[in-house]
Amino acid sequence: MYLRSDIHGGHAATSHLSCRIPSIMERMKIQCRGVLFDLDGVLVDSTPAVARVWTIWAKKHGFDPDEVVRQAHGRPSITTIRELLPHADHDAENREVERGEIEDVDGVIPLPGALELLQTLPQDRWAIATSCSRRLAEVRIRAAGLPLPKHLITSTDVQRGKPDPEPYIKAAKILGLAPADCIVVEDAPAGIRAGKAAGARVLALRTTAPDPELTQSGADWIANDLASLRFLSSDHRPTLEFVLTQ
Repeated sequence: MYLRSDIHGGHAATSHLSCRIPSIMERMKIQCRGVLFDLDGVLVDSTPAVARVWTIWAKKHGFDPDEVVRQAHGRPSITTIRELLPHADHDAENREVERGEIEDVDGVIPLPGALELLQTLPQDRWAIATSCSRRLAEVRIRAAGLPLPKHLITSTDVQRGKPDPEPYIKAAKILGLAPADCIVVEDAPAGIRAGKAAGARVLALRTTAPDPELTQSGADWIANDLASLRFLSSDHRPTLEFVLTQ
């Protein structure tokens, strides 16, 4: 587990570059008032399906599939399409990609710890902020067998997607909180930058990108997956308390 800051009373005290690395048996308490989750790569493993759909699209347009898949991760699909095909019918291309992703849910499964954590958190204290459209997000959540969130922010709900902070600002707002009161859980550098720009602290998961990219993007902590995060408080106190282990 990589550590950039210690948490005391819900506030971050940022350390210098010479921060220590906790041993495998150490535990760290994290306090916040709300949790803002990304979807793909955090709660749901949709990597094989995403790669299949974007590979088909990339080959159709003569692009390198591996590069397109890497570029598309963690951002609204239309953003990638606009960058790669500046003169195309972006809405039509986006509908094609989304249709493929909605139809292909083979291998879409919950990531370790996701179901257990969502089942213990109070529903009004967490939200999902994803670069998917609402329809695609709901398809993947159901395919993975996760509970549908009470609060969901998708590409349909924002003008500017990640790495812009708008998705996480809106996700915090629907919980009635400021982003600084929240922990963002992300796997993609674009999403980490969005969370930090919103003013939140960010727990990054090693499900997609290597540690140096997560660190460079501003992650406050790095863990393997949500199985490393255990929810402690179970009553209606304003502060949520977690133990982060590795």
